[in-house]
Amino acid sequence: MKSKKIRDAARGEECTVELHPYCCGDPATTVLAHAPSPRKGGSIKSPDWWGAHACSICHDIVDGRRKTDLSSEEIHRCLMRGVFRTMERLIEEGHIVIKSR
Repeated sequence: MKSKKIRDAARGEECTVELHPYCCGDPATTVLAHAPSPRKGGSIKSPDWWGAHACSICHDIVDGRRKTDLSSEEIHRCLMRGVFRTMERLIEEGHIVIKSR
């Protein structure tokens, strides 16, 4: 599922992935970094709601464009923590609405 509203909500936000010591923490570079998903196939991205607000450096590390000494497990752990933090933020800001039945 694509959502311009969710992708645009990343602009100017703090990085939720925080891959220290590499995270630049510059909100001007923050974008939505899609997390891997079992629903994903081939080169298709995960749904926009399954992503984290990531600064340019953290996004490059998550996507494998920048190499570090961090283990893949640590990168994945920080990304999943970032997805949780981002979803929480998106719900609080009203970009994602949970309807009760």
